[in-house]
Formats: sequence, structure tokens, C-alpha cells
Amino acid sequence: MRRYYVDYFLIFLGSFLIVYIVLPIAVILVLQIFDFSMLLKALQDERVLKALKNTLITSTATMLISLIFGVPLGYVLARKDFRGKSIIQGIVDVPIVIPHSVVGIMLLITFSSAIVDNYIGIIMAMLFVSASFTINSARDGFLAIDENLEHVARTLGASKLRTFFTISLPLALPSILSGAIMTFARAMSEVGSILIVAYYPKTAQILVMEYFENYGLRASRPIAVLLILISLTIFITMRWIVGRRRYA
Repeated sequence: MRRYYVDYFLIFLGSFLIVYIVLPIAVILVLQIFDFSMLLKALQDERVLKALKNTLITSTATMLISLIFGVPLGYVLARKDFRGKSIIQGIVDVPIVIPHSVVGIMLLITFSSAIVDNYIGIIMAMLFVSASFTINSARDGFLAIDENLEHVARTLGASKLRTFFTISLPLALPSILSGAIMTFARAMSEVGSILIVAYYPKTAQILVMEYFENYGLRASRPIAVLLILISLTIFITMRWIVGRRRYA
């Protein structure tokens, strides 16, 4: 009986963070339902629609770039031992701990006017803070694969490249897709570095701040709700796809 008390106590402690995350989301959604006219107004606002489009385009581009370059790096980190490997792994994780305003300043100093107020600047800022998720997830996915499967394919005459695309990549795909989801979500939520690098073309996460500063909480709330709904929809859909593939 005492064991169950311990379980209940642990569940109680863990529930605090769940409630803490769910409560603000539920409150803002409920409040917006009772102020539905402002949500309709936001949906008819050309600036809001354009900003949402910019956010989705740049976040998707960031995710695709991180997959193209991050998956090969994840494979190398999983399969190869070399001098300086721990340093490379540390570099991959560094963007997670650097303040994002500092990221913006670093990118601006490094690339100067080439990234100011354009889509390239937005994507570069998003990529810097989010690519780590794809790399680490890909690495963990490849580490979870029994190397003997790859060795068997090689002994049967498959080239290393064919083994990668027919054995390693499909088996690691659920983890890779999970990393891609996190990369996309992190890109969508980025603000600090974008504010410094590329205030224009305006993304939704920047526009919501502008509306809050200029028009107040009621005007900015519908944009925040739209971002939450879009994020939740994409996140749940992609998680469902990953789950189906993992247990197929």
C-alpha cells in the first residue's frame, strides 16, 4: 500500500508542471472565445495573415535546411569515433544556452547587411537556435539502431550509401521526424534574435509584440491565439504521423 502512496505523491509533484503549462493556454483560449469578434477581425487583417504566412514559410525552410545538413551530422556523431568528437557535440548544444538576443548580435556582426531585414536573415536566426534538435534527435535515432543490421547489408553487397538510405535512415526516421518537429516548433517561437537581425518582413511572433506595445493586450491576444492553434495543430499532426510510423 505504501508503494501506491509513493506513486501518487510522484504523480502529484509531476502534475504541477502539466497544470502550469496547460492553464495559461486554456485561459487565453477561453477568453478569446468570449471575444470572438476580435479573432475574426485578426483573421481579416492583411498584416496578420501576411505575418502568419511569413512565419510558416521561414519555419518550414529552417526545418528542411536542418534536415539536409543535420541528419548527416547526426549519423557521423552516432557512428564515428574521432578526435574532437566531444567538442563537436558541445558545439551542437551551444546555441541552446546562448541568449537569443546575443545570437542576433553575433549573426549581425558576422554577416552584416546581407541578413538585415530579409527572409535569409530570419531563417538564419531560426536555424541557429533550432538546428540542435534535429542533429541530436538524428544522432540518438542512429545510435538506437543495431549496427549489425548495417554490417549484414554490407556483407550482402549493398554499398555504404545504399545501406544508409535503405536500412539506417528508415529505422532512424521516427527520431529524425521528432527532431524536425522540435526544430519547426522552436523556429516558430523564436523572437529575440529575429528582432535584432530582421524586424522586416514581419513574422507573427514579432507582430504580436508590436500589437501589444501599440494597441494593448486585447489587440495582441488574437494573434497569440492563432499562433497557439497553428502550433498545436501542426505539432499534434506531426506527432501522430511519427507515432504511426514508429508502431507501423
